[in-house]
Parts: sequence; C-alpha cells; structure tokens
Amino acid sequence: MPPTPITLTVAADQPGPQISRHLFGQFAEHLGSCVYDGLWVGEDSSIPNIRGLRRDAVEALRAIRMPNIRWPGGCFADAYHWRNGIGPRDRRPRMRNDTWGQIETNAFGTHEFLDLCALTGATPVICGNLGSGTVQEMRDWVEYLNAPTGTVLADERAANGHAEPYGVRYWGVGNESWGCGGLMRAEYYADEFRRYATYLGNYEKSHLFRIATGPGLDDYHWTEVMMRECSAPRFNPGIMDGLSLHYYMNGGVPPAKTQRTLHATEFGIAEWRTVMAHAWYIDELITRHSAIMDRHDPAKRVKLIVDEWGTWYAAPPAPARSTLCQQQTLRDALVSALTFHAFFKHAERVHMANAAQVCNVLHSVLLTEGPVTIRTPNWHAFHLFASHQDAHRLPVSGDIPQLEDDGLTYPRLSAAASRAADGTITATLAHTDPTEPVAIALKLTGVPATSRASARILAAGNLNDHNTPETPNRVAARDWHDFKFTDGTLTTTLPPASVAAIAFKP
Repeated sequence: MPPTPITLTVAADQPGPQISRHLFGQFAEHLGSCVYDGLWVGEDSSIPNIRGLRRDAVEALRAIRMPNIRWPGGCFADAYHWRNGIGPRDRRPRMRNDTWGQIETNAFGTHEFLDLCALTGATPVICGNLGSGTVQEMRDWVEYLNAPTGTVLADERAANGHAEPYGVRYWGVGNESWGCGGLMRAEYYADEFRRYATYLGNYEKSHLFRIATGPGLDDYHWTEVMMRECSAPRFNPGIMDGLSLHYYMNGGVPPAKTQRTLHATEFGIAEWRTVMAHAWYIDELITRHSAIMDRHDPAKRVKLIVDEWGTWYAAPPAPARSTLCQQQTLRDALVSALTFHAFFKHAERVHMANAAQVCNVLHSVLLTEGPVTIRTPNWHAFHLFASHQDAHRLPVSGDIPQLEDDGLTYPRLSAAASRAADGTITATLAHTDPTEPVAIALKLTGVPATSRASARILAAGNLNDHNTPETPNRVAARDWHDFKFTDGTLTTTLPPASVAAIAFKP
C-alpha cells in the first residue's frame, strides 16, 4: 500500500510580507583562502580575471543573484584599518593578520571590494572596526566612500580612481563585541554603539543603515539591553536600524546537551539527523530574540540581521587547503534550505542574512582549486531559492510530521511559498528524512485553472556526495518532471534527502 501523502495547502491569494532579497547574502572575510585565491587572484594572474577578480567566481555569484556581500569580517573587521587598503597596491603595507595567523598584503581593499560588488550586482555591507579602531577612523571611512568631492577625504577617493560617491548604506558597528570584538558587556557595548553610530554621517544618496552587534547565540540579556538602550534613545530614536545574530551549526552548546564532533564528509544517518535538528534550532533563536525585540519595537522598525550563519565542522584528519576550508555535501544544501525557510517564517523581522562564507571557508557556495572554481551543493540551493527574492510570502498549511534528535525537533518536510511581482508562485520543499521517500499533495488555492508547473530538484546518489574538480556536477540541481499537476493540486513523491523548487506560472 502506498504511503499516505502529506497534504499541504498554499493560499496563493493571501500574500504576506515581502521576503527581502537581502536574506540571500554572502560574507567574505580575510580568512584562509576566501579572499586571496578565492575571489582575488591579481591582474597578472594566469587565471582568467576581471581587474584581478576571478572571472568564474564573479559569473557564479551573478548567477545566484547575490544581493549583498559583507566584508572585511568577521573577527578580522575589528583588527582592520581601512587606510592600509587604499592607494597604489605596491605601496600598501604588508602585515600579519593576527586574527587568523596569516600574512595580509592589503592588495584587496576598499576599492577592490566595491569593484566586486559592482561586477556581481551586490549591495556592499561594510563591518567597521570598533574593537581596535576609533570613532574618527570609522567616521572617516564613511566620508571617504560617501561624500561628494570637495572635501579632503572625498577628493582622495577621486584621486584613487572613483570620483562619484559609492553611497555605501549598510554599516556594521563592530563584530561579535561580546567575544573576539572586545569581550564587552552588553551595557558597555550599548554605550559604545550609541557613540560610534552618532558620528557615522549621512550623505547624499546614502542614508545609513547602522547594524549593531547582537547577541552571542542565546544571550537574551544582550538583546534586552540593546533594545532597551538603543532601539529608540531620546535624542536620536532612529540610531539603530539592525541588530545582528550569528549562528553556526557545529554540534556545539547550544543547542547540544553534549558537545558533538561532526565532520564535513565522513558521516552516517545518525550524524545527518543531528545536523538537521541543530540547523533548525535557528528558528528557536530567531523566535525568542524577536519576542524581546517586539516588546521594545512592536512596529518592527529595527531589523534582525543574521549576518553569519552556516555549518562549521571539525577539522579534517588531513590538513585542509586553507584555514576553515571544508567540503560541502547534499546535507549542507538541506541546511541552507531549512535556514531559508526559517528566515521566511520571520520575514517581518529578519531583513538580511549572510552565509559564512562565500568561498573556500565553512558554508561556501564556491570552492577553488588552482584555476578551477567549483559550484558546491550550497550554490545549487541558493540558485533554487533565488525566485523567492523580494517575492511575497504565502501561507502554507498542513500536518507535517516532526522528527527528533538530541532533544530537538525538526520537520520531516519543510515547505515555503511566495508570489513574485509577475504572479509566479514558487514553492520550495526540503525533505530532511535521509532514508525514506515522502508522498506529497500540494494544493494551491486562488490560482488560475490554466496555471502551468515546472520544477527542479537537488538530490544525490549518496548522502556525502560532493563536487570536486574531477566531478564538478556530482551534486547539482536538475529539471524534474516526476509530478502531476491537475485542478490546482500537485502530487509527487520526493526522494530521501532532497530539495525541490516548483514554479507555478499563471
């Protein structure tokens, strides 16, 4: 007897909040080979490049419609001094990156980063140095980038090749100030944020969006203090626009009761389930931090910015190509899908997110090896979900079985839907069960009878399959036709451990 299908209903005529395109952002830190060799190879490299930026990486990032990219860190941001990365490259100082124990040439600096943004169509997100910097230094960086010519700093920018203001809007004021950014208490950082943010000026076409360091995981006291002290101070009530949150799925505490050792490619069914449960924990973090934010800011003016997220596995037995470089499997694509769905669920509050990191570090969409750039299973997940960008969330209802691991529950099937401006409805399905298929009946209400359905699916022969220079498409999305769509209902069976995106066009 065939299994009873899970029945889901999408109310296509009840659009909700907009799913910000900025939820699909990336993060590039001067860490390992993320920037150097990953994004930047230099203009004299034999690797095809555009003004020193790896051409195939630029093309791959454009293909997933990368909406923004955060730089220069991360922990490195609070040790970075922007003046070291401007002007002629042969005059920039070489120095030690003490944060990650490597040499920093400063060949990739402010102008190179903004060139990357221009080439990929991404909005720049700059994280300023609060930990070892000064208010003056961060204030000057804003003026250097955003002021029209006629001031010393703006004229210096023009002399360095860019006469027009860049208009960089998104600014982080420090990073993880409770940890690598200074080991600060919430009360101390709140005062520092208010001081720094006051001096970050608005210029023509660049009304700033100031992002404060948010809590370390489940530090709800930090969120309480920041919202109380910074969401609406008496003399500048709009000073804080965003509050950050970082969460890495790494088997750590929280949410684990006992530290787990999880590996990137060496795993079985038990470790798969643990990763799914720990990945879905981000929903609890967002829910509880948002509840605190709602008490202080019921209008939801201050946005939650999840500007670091992804998987972080134990170091492999053999040395990785560079610091924190790890392979990506189908399991990581499922983590991405679950995380996106959590963001959509909280779209009223969550405005921006940045997967960590874009290339060669942790939860990457790209891995490079010599002249080859590999599109990881994560890249394919981002590609499948791109149609949700700036679409309006649609309600999805149904009785979805819950699974459990390590005392944490997570959905066997996670689903989300949205409607774009042209009327196209996208439904994405993440099937987390690694062993059994699942039958699905997906009903759409409020759609024309003439609607047409098309789909793509991401699956693999083995759970730990991954892409390499020799097999770059072992785990890749493909067109999928194994479904029926009649009278507004789509029926299908999803294979174990798979992600599907279905488009319904009027």
